[in-house]
Amino acid sequence: MRTNIVHIGADELTYEIREIIEVAKKIEKFGLPITWENIGDPVAKEEKIPKWIKDIVKKEVEKNESFGYCPTKGVESTREFLANLRNKYPGAKITKEDIIFFNGLGDAISKMYTYLNRSARVIGPSPAYSTHSSAEAAHSGGDHIAYKLDPRNGWLPDFEELRNKIKYNPNIAGILIINPDNPTGLVYDREVMERFADIAREFDLFLICDEIYTNVWHNGIRPVRLSEVVGDDVCGISMRGISKEFPWPGARCGWIEVYNKNKDAQFARYIKTILDAKMLEVCSTTLPQMALPKIMSDPKYRKHHKQRNEKFAKRAEIAYNTLKDIDGIIVNKPGGAFYMTVVFDDKVLNKKQKLKIKNKKLQDFIEKEVKGVDLDKRFVYYLMASSGICVVPLSGFSCDLPGFRITLLETNDEKFRSVFETLAEKMKEYLTNNA
Repeated sequence: MRTNIVHIGADELTYEIREIIEVAKKIEKFGLPITWENIGDPVAKEEKIPKWIKDIVKKEVEKNESFGYCPTKGVESTREFLANLRNKYPGAKITKEDIIFFNGLGDAISKMYTYLNRSARVIGPSPAYSTHSSAEAAHSGGDHIAYKLDPRNGWLPDFEELRNKIKYNPNIAGILIINPDNPTGLVYDREVMERFADIAREFDLFLICDEIYTNVWHNGIRPVRLSEVVGDDVCGISMRGISKEFPWPGARCGWIEVYNKNKDAQFARYIKTILDAKMLEVCSTTLPQMALPKIMSDPKYRKHHKQRNEKFAKRAEIAYNTLKDIDGIIVNKPGGAFYMTVVFDDKVLNKKQKLKIKNKKLQDFIEKEVKGVDLDKRFVYYLMASSGICVVPLSGFSCDLPGFRITLLETNDEKFRSVFETLAEKMKEYLTNNA
């Protein structure tokens, strides 16, 4: 081309959660079935959607308006419902005008970073959720700026590091929080959330809190919502959706709730820019918005969450107990979302380690694929080729800790235990094989 048409941040757009599928599909062609533990799709793991939810959706489909456009911000009655729901909690109050719907949180995340001033940065956690870290890095054309979560301290943030990075980088305008966290499964309580809010106050920053898993918690600690700690002075954006909690990921239905918008003129203008960008698309999908209030207000909804969370609690317990005594790794029992992250100790991984692969042609293929890759990805490739278990390397989460993320979504109890028992065996074999 006579002029460069490539975006300045093109190389930052990575999503290892799905990119790992390309290698897994090639492995599958050698006749090895793949156990997909890479992506957080409950439906793909055969979680059954309750009939009462399906019945509500069917009734909404019968209405002509479910096939039409809705207002740019979203269906008014749905936004009114959500504002009232949020205002039942102590903290910042909102109206329906403070809510904007998107085609899933991926759409919201893209617009939030795309329309942020190029020089303004949002610091986020590491390990990072790839959609946030990639979009933030791409908008600026540089590496994602991160604060570390410490696996040796239950994945809690290093607040001293966070504060110093903000203090000495005046371009940082906002802090991203994910609560419950993906990929670690950590749940932030009030004390942690208030520390984030205090730092935002001190440095005049805004907060973004991805709360997509806010109703998926199972260790007795309820995730404290952003609205409960911003008071009447900290500008904030909460991100919510239905993909993980109905679950209905295929609906692509997410929204943001904006707090204290009018406390800062620049923040208000930024939110208006996001809305203007959404207006260019006209609106988001109407049907799931229409069904949302009826599902969430149904008396069965609370019981639905309780039953799901009890299942995740049992799976988290099994997963943790199966892996916790393996030498050479760090593992914390997740308290929310439906993931577990395993970290390898320093210097326990090397380029000589292998796992036995029965198929000689598959072994040859893997030995070519692992050349030059990160050490945790090397383990992940060997794990797939030897067992069929597909997990995501932690290096794909903007993280310098070697490890991997695995889901807690398998619905068959026997298979769930088998996956984690096999994983434990493979890690022990790999860590003792230095030939």
